[in-house]
Amino acid sequence: MKSFQIPEFYHSPVISRIKSLRKTSDPKKKDFRPTVLDFGPVTFYIARHFGFCYGVENAIEISFRAIAENPGKRIFLLSQMIHNPDVNNDLTSRGVKFLMDTEGRPIIPWSELRSDDIVIIPAFGTTLDIEQKLKALGIEPHRYNTTCPFVERVWKKSEKLGAEKYAIIIHGKHNHEETRATFSRSEVNAPAIIIKNLEEAKKLGAFILGKLDETGFRKLFQERISPGFDPLNDLHRIGVINQTTMLATETQEIADYFRGVMREKHGEENLSAHFADTRDTLCYATNENQEATYGLLETAADLAIVVGGYNSSNTSHIVELCEQKLPTYFISGPAEILSSQTIRHCHFQQQEVLETSPFLPAKTPVRIILTSGASCPDSVVDAVLQRIVSFFPGSKTQEEILEELQA
Repeated sequence: MKSFQIPEFYHSPVISRIKSLRKTSDPKKKDFRPTVLDFGPVTFYIARHFGFCYGVENAIEISFRAIAENPGKRIFLLSQMIHNPDVNNDLTSRGVKFLMDTEGRPIIPWSELRSDDIVIIPAFGTTLDIEQKLKALGIEPHRYNTTCPFVERVWKKSEKLGAEKYAIIIHGKHNHEETRATFSRSEVNAPAIIIKNLEEAKKLGAFILGKLDETGFRKLFQERISPGFDPLNDLHRIGVINQTTMLATETQEIADYFRGVMREKHGEENLSAHFADTRDTLCYATNENQEATYGLLETAADLAIVVGGYNSSNTSHIVELCEQKLPTYFISGPAEILSSQTIRHCHFQQQEVLETSPFLPAKTPVRIILTSGASCPDSVVDAVLQRIVSFFPGSKTQEEILEELQA
């Protein structure tokens, strides 16, 4: 796989070293057991896979190249390049400005752009409409396009489904940049609809099976269907694609559910004519990170800490998995650990920030699961680890841990 030039300050002495050693010892990525860091009074279980993925590293490399190649020019990010505050803040500190927020609301009016401005497309991609706006302004949208190749793979799948006359069901969050971009491509190829979860899939399935009328359908989905979508005629042939960072098990459950719906409606012998076998359109990193999380959760631990941007979809799903097993704290970085007693963390489902005290158990050794989302730098995870270790006098030093890893 291609390697990227990532600024050194995103790497770290401990976490990056762990990744390097695991890559050497497990090149085929078959071993999902965590790495154990025993500091004495506190032990960390580090996920086999976490942190920067191919798409994020690609986006960072292109963004820094845009800055280096265009001294003196105005450089804009269409919206957050990735959902990580450290990376986005780093880019803005270098003079890059955001044109829109993550919901697509303008921060800088389009009318202020000039043809010689540089606009970076984020890793999530963007809509066809926005690409046309940029071209109309004389700005080439693909010059610094950081769209993840795995997102583009989903777009190609939607194009293939449309060519074969399937309606496209998108499993995703309708206001997420990636889903908006995927929907814009899907709707030009075929009737398209966005569903958020299995519960909504079952409501759509009820309509397909005649258990929900059109009024009920439109009440639920009107804001998430393509123009001219005719539910009575457009749902005889369907295929499922997804936002690449959704929970893999839920996407599979949704696809299996719709397979069953079409089998019930059209019969086993006609199933292939009505349901497209799209297989999984999640990216490899999402799959690996979630599999590594399952591997982590086989370990007996006292709590889990998951590091990442609070609006990061892939990170929130890792949090969701951990919360099913043990107390879990979703933090954006070491500054959220206020003291040895108090941690500030995100309740991602309600999107509110809470403070919990105490968060560390009053015993030793304390056993902590530590992982992060695909857009989180190793340096941030390392800083979280070091912050917690500082609360435990008598812990091994970083140098001693690195020597043990090497051995």
